[in-house]
Amino acid sequence: MKYFVNDSCIGCGLCAMSCPEVFEMIDSGVAIATEGEVPVGVLDTAAQAQSGCPVNAIENED
Repeated sequence: MKYFVNDSCIGCGLCAMSCPEVFEMIDSGVAIATEGEVPVGVLDTAAQAQSGCPVNAIENED
């Protein structure tokens, strides 16, 4: 599974704080997701970051 952050991101940083293995904040003040497959060991944490996003900016693809 892969995640990506869409243009709705407001840069709150919740995803990067809850799942730094997948999400990080960049210099422009928004989050990005790693480009590769999410490691199995953090799938649950990444899903929690997605559900916790206040603006639903995190999407996933199988």
